[in-house]
Amino acid sequence: MKYVTNGEGETEDLGAWLAGRLSPGAVIAFTGDLGAGKTAFTRGLARGLGITDRVTSPTFTIVNEYEGGRMPLFHFDMYRLGSSDELFDIGWEDYLARGGVCAVEWSENVSDALEKDAIQVEICRGESDSQRIIQIGGAFQ
Repeated sequence: MKYVTNGEGETEDLGAWLAGRLSPGAVIAFTGDLGAGKTAFTRGLARGLGITDRVTSPTFTIVNEYEGGRMPLFHFDMYRLGSSDELFDIGWEDYLARGGVCAVEWSENVSDALEKDAIQVEICRGESDSQRIIQIGGAFQ
């Protein structure tokens, strides 16, 4: 499914909409250039899950955990990982077992380790600086 958003607020709203349709254990596999809006979409996921914490990019921590909503949100940034083996070293299977939503930025760096039923979210810049073209597919049809 293809969506066009105009501004971070609309990108967050789309994330919140998707969050309302997620089940425990869902994996969101993001692709998109630096600054495309992956973290904005994840802020929307958090809001849609009822999480009120401030959502930031986990670039330097690799994973940020957010609790307090209808299920936890685990926000991963795989940009600095060299292989999927490193994903398992940080406890990927433990996160999956905790029954939350795993939002994975730069998922292409660990694609061989992601579940086949991951929801694919591709975010690209549109015609203007604030416009984004967002494709949602994979396990979400």
